[in-house]
Amino acid sequence: DGLAAENVYVLDPCCGTGAYLAETLKRIAANLQSKGLGALAGAQVKKAATERVFGFEIMPAPFVVAHLQVGLTMQDLDAAFSDDGEERAGVFLTNALTGWDKETGKEPKQLQMFMPELLEERDRAEQVKRDTPVLVILGNPPYNGLAGMAVGEEEELKQAYKTTKQVKKPEGQGLNDLYVRFFRMAERRIAEKTGRGVVCFISNYSWLDGLSFTGMRERFLEAFDAIRIDNLNGDKYKTGKTTPDGKPDPSIFSTPGDPVGIQVGTAIATLVRKADHSPAESVGFRQLWGQAKLTKLAETTEAESEALYDTVEPSLPLGLPFAEIAVNRGWSDWPSLPDLFPTSFPGVQTKRDAFLIDIELDKLEARVGEYFNPTFSNVEIGAKFPAAMKRSSGFVVSDADSVRNSLLARGGPIDANFVRHAYRPFDTRWLYWEAGHGLLGRPVPDYKPHLFDNNVWMVAQHKPRREWSPPQVISEMGCLDLIDRGATCFPAWLRSEQADGQQSMLDGGGEQRRPNLSPRAQAYLDRLGLGVEDLFHHALAVLHDPAYRVANAGALRMEWPRIPLPGWPEGDSDGDAGDAAAELLASAARGREMAALLDPETPVPGVTSGTLRPELAAIAVPSTANGRNMADDDYALTAGWGHFGSGDAVMPGTGRSVPRDYSALEHEALGKTADVLGHSTLDIHLNGNARWSNVPAAVWNYKLGGYQVLKKW
Repeated sequence: DGLAAENVYVLDPCCGTGAYLAETLKRIAANLQSKGLGALAGAQVKKAATERVFGFEIMPAPFVVAHLQVGLTMQDLDAAFSDDGEERAGVFLTNALTGWDKETGKEPKQLQMFMPELLEERDRAEQVKRDTPVLVILGNPPYNGLAGMAVGEEEELKQAYKTTKQVKKPEGQGLNDLYVRFFRMAERRIAEKTGRGVVCFISNYSWLDGLSFTGMRERFLEAFDAIRIDNLNGDKYKTGKTTPDGKPDPSIFSTPGDPVGIQVGTAIATLVRKADHSPAESVGFRQLWGQAKLTKLAETTEAESEALYDTVEPSLPLGLPFAEIAVNRGWSDWPSLPDLFPTSFPGVQTKRDAFLIDIELDKLEARVGEYFNPTFSNVEIGAKFPAAMKRSSGFVVSDADSVRNSLLARGGPIDANFVRHAYRPFDTRWLYWEAGHGLLGRPVPDYKPHLFDNNVWMVAQHKPRREWSPPQVISEMGCLDLIDRGATCFPAWLRSEQADGQQSMLDGGGEQRRPNLSPRAQAYLDRLGLGVEDLFHHALAVLHDPAYRVANAGALRMEWPRIPLPGWPEGDSDGDAGDAAAELLASAARGREMAALLDPETPVPGVTSGTLRPELAAIAVPSTANGRNMADDDYALTAGWGHFGSGDAVMPGTGRSVPRDYSALEHEALGKTADVLGHSTLDIHLNGNARWSNVPAAVWNYKLGGYQVLKKW
């Protein structure tokens, strides 16, 4: 009889204004009518509303509305509660996350005297928690990643998902989100207390594959017999609220007044525990996209639902994700970037970019020179350079006056600390760097010694917030914001003083250096007769290969990229080593070409130096609407690309980009390149007259590090 069965006790532990309770009672009424009860159905629905269908709510206002909504629903079902107050909905004002195992202690006498109704409410709620064999728990638990510290029973709920048996330990702070505590409360009630039943929550979907929730997923696989996920998407951060084919993908909670809905993506989890329990080995998973997802959910029938779900077998090395993950079968056997290149450094962060970074060296030197001039007071420096004297917070919290005073006591600026700085993708500037004193928010002092001529660096990311970005290549000191959510810089070489007896070698500038290789990677290269830069450039080529990125898109969002290597880890013969070496060298050659193109400091003949290749010469041609050479006001940037916000922040604007088809001459010059770049191009305007003509849409929209590179530049 489904929800209408008399032994099915239903709980919404965070019922809010009672929407799910009302729908549950409507479903019970429909089930009873399908059994032919006719006029007898009303009494059965009322019995369910008062004895079997419960709601908990901690906030008084929605608690009152829930009672009202359930009461109105019962009226609509012709089963209204009596007017004498003896009948009431099973909705209680209580914290659903506490009071399940033991009675609350005695209350103060004042509360017993002046608020006996609240005490009675609490006692009724705790009777449901302790004594009722709840069989179905459903609802929409609150999502609040900043819910605050859990204490007492709530902390115990969280602790259950912090421990793991086989899967890797949770990372990050995701378990602090409130909905996690409700999942644990429901799992414990159904799996450990009642021993069978169903949990069905709609929630933030971050737990499906996030690395904070590895223990939670491992526990669900053990505790439940069947797991089904309806992924409702609608996420602002991962997908920009668009479907895979670029159409709008609003939240399932969108309304006519709020068509976008909430920002985070959501999913419905249905977790089934049978009395004769057998742990789940796979997960049923289906994707729902676009504006019709609610209709598709409503139209799904019990008979067809089984066929709608794909089978996901959660991968232990990836943290048992419940979502569909694009990953190569050999992924877990490949070494990760840190497995190959064990030493890396986070990018530098100044917290005072407007003062410490500049495109022009002489301007930066002048600013820093005044900062170090003791004839100027701190107040005068603050008035002239506000960013220099603001309080820095983050990895180093510093008082700006104390910072400057300590630097003045040390002496003037250090010439060697004016360094080239990879500030954003393809945007190299100058930085004044100091290892200590708190001038930089995150100086990473161990980083600078390894910046020397002929060293090359790969800038990669770990667990991106949005889509994964292929690595960048730099030869200068990198910025933390080279990649959205934090850049990690891997050098091919490390400065060496022949420590630990390791053989080092001289580079072209006479520096002592050693390869940044793990022992296993060094042994692999020794067998192939190759060096660190061969491996470095092979890794770069792999990570820029579109086929690799598509095949492993899911795994790349969850951990460090892994690199397939020919002949890894060991070959059986010299012949195998020779074939592997040839294959890796061919890939490394492509990686070297890619590295030169990615590093704006490296001249590339035909691309950035000398006579441009014909197809490149036709792209982004400086031109004017009047057909004359640019002069005077033609250089003004007035097409609305941005403006200054508060505190020197530059706020982006929409600018003026005019789409069009290629001209015949442009198409002829591009040749086969047009087939690669597509057949749509744009004119990008500086102002009403001057523009860059023929910027192919694929070039204009190209992203690196999470940035639309040309628009950012």
